[in-house]
Amino acid sequence: MLLTPQKGSLNKIVILNPKGGCGKSTLVTNIAASYARRGTITAVMDYDSQGSTMAWLDRRSADLPKIHGIAAFKKSMQATRSWQLRVPGDTENLLVDSPASLTRDDLRELTRDSTSILVPVLPSPMDIHAASRCIADLLLVAKVDRRDRKLAVIANRTRKNTKSLRNLMRFLDSLGIPIIAVLRDSQNFVRSAEHGKGICDMQPSRVKPDIEQIGKIINWLDAWPQRRRVSISSTTIKNAPLSEHSLLQRTQFRSA
Repeated sequence: MLLTPQKGSLNKIVILNPKGGCGKSTLVTNIAASYARRGTITAVMDYDSQGSTMAWLDRRSADLPKIHGIAAFKKSMQATRSWQLRVPGDTENLLVDSPASLTRDDLRELTRDSTSILVPVLPSPMDIHAASRCIADLLLVAKVDRRDRKLAVIANRTRKNTKSLRNLMRFLDSLGIPIIAVLRDSQNFVRSAEHGKGICDMQPSRVKPDIEQIGKIINWLDAWPQRRRVSISSTTIKNAPLSEHSLLQRTQFRSA
């Protein structure tokens, strides 16, 4: 996987989780729509073989703010791979929708030069286990440096006051990785996706709680230059090294 080299100010955001159905494309499309509505030049790169993000772009009305799409999952014999993956030079925000499975080399390449990495997690034991392995690979294989503070988790499709949500939040908190938003299990995301829209493109009065959570994600993403400069001594991230074994063990918690 090769991404065309870009200027140092490019905001490259990778949405990553090896388990399908965790909401990667929903995050990509809503973040992209928010940036586009702000007036910044935004592109999405879809590596997922299902092509959900590109299908969303196809449904997007020409009246809505433009978003450039790159179908990275497609391969053509008529063009080089680097040409297929080219990113317009004036792009300010690049959202990468990762595939469900990645080799270790692909993981390193995909996250290289990223400003932020988001891992969506669903509140089920299977999803929590998959997320723990994903985060372990990011730290140990892709060598994501915690001092850069570019890795964050999003609790996705949650329901309030449920045992599964309590277990999920306890697990995420144990990792020392910031939980920047909690997205509820809402049909608003389904309806907006059906029309090629983001939550920000919907009537505000109907989607207020969802807009607030997406706004929290955008605020955290916007702070990537400051986060990169902040010393690890000023963060709440624990300094103790994690092994993959110890990280996976944390999924074996019991309900209080």
